[in-house]
Amino acid sequence: MSGHEIRFVVPGDIDDADVPSGGNHYDRRLRDGLTASGRTVREMAMPGAWPRPDAAARTGLARSLAALPDGAVVLLDGLVACGVPEIVVPEASRLRLAVLVHLPLADEPGQDDLNAGERRVLEAAGAVVATSPWAKEHLISHHGLEASRVHAVTPGTDPASLAAGTDGTTRLLCVASVTPRKGHDVLVEALATLAHLPWHCEFVGPLRRDPEYVTRLHRLIARHRLGERIHLEGPLTGKRLDDAYAGADLAVLASRAETYGMVVTEALARGVPVVATSVDGVPDTLGWDPTGAVPGLLVPPDDPAALAAALRRWLVEPELRSRLRAAARLRRGMLPGWDDTARGMATVLSRLRRETR
Repeated sequence: MSGHEIRFVVPGDIDDADVPSGGNHYDRRLRDGLTASGRTVREMAMPGAWPRPDAAARTGLARSLAALPDGAVVLLDGLVACGVPEIVVPEASRLRLAVLVHLPLADEPGQDDLNAGERRVLEAAGAVVATSPWAKEHLISHHGLEASRVHAVTPGTDPASLAAGTDGTTRLLCVASVTPRKGHDVLVEALATLAHLPWHCEFVGPLRRDPEYVTRLHRLIARHRLGERIHLEGPLTGKRLDDAYAGADLAVLASRAETYGMVVTEALARGVPVVATSVDGVPDTLGWDPTGAVPGLLVPPDDPAALAAALRRWLVEPELRSRLRAAARLRRGMLPGWDDTARGMATVLSRLRRETR
């Protein structure tokens, strides 16, 4: 086997259309970009309920890593790697390991117990890759990592046609896995105070990651009598997702934590303004157009009243809508592509390959 191969360890559900995620999309586009640039990438898809795998999944990962030759360059998705330090850390002495952290495990509600294990994995890795400059600094400070080993490689954005929208105002779109971190409950509470105004909101995203939360969300929607106005579409990919964006007048993201926020740039790529929480890496992702105008509105996380106020402004202020839409269309031309992502990761991995232990 070539000494210049990259082994890429990814979750086994990376191509499961029922559970799409920003992390899986990043992994897939990164693999394709590295391959297109002439690099040999050997994907190792690991079945399992990561980051809490069962015994069979642990054994599968351990055997796969043990079978790799000494000195192999291995890029591991942090969802797979960071919950099993007892498997990954011993291999760090003979493999050149880079760990790609889409989201620190403890940033997902209910996973604080995985924090110490993640730290062990990241301390042992030759390189750590975050998906935004904010996330890079967060990892360095949160885990006390050596700054020179932590890198930011931001997601790219696919070119897309300008969205026609619906009527320019009332069609709201929230693309996010239906989990507590994404704040759908906050969005429902905000929309409940705007029931006297015309709008319709579509929730697009996997419903299987936290069924209990989905049940609570359905009950919340029913309690506010919004069942005819909020639609849980489930996961969409390909043309169906493109069509959802094409019909959107405004994208909304109510996340409680977000290292980057790929759906923000997916909306901006279509000239769709965004109302989002000013959490973590989202403000930088939303960014500014060349004139310095922000192509959306930012509100504090976990604040239904603030989110409602921003949405109300969108719904009742035509001049605001025109201004945000113009900024979104200008910002659209500034977004990085996936070839930029592949080049950034290739630089990190080439440096890792050159280093000796």
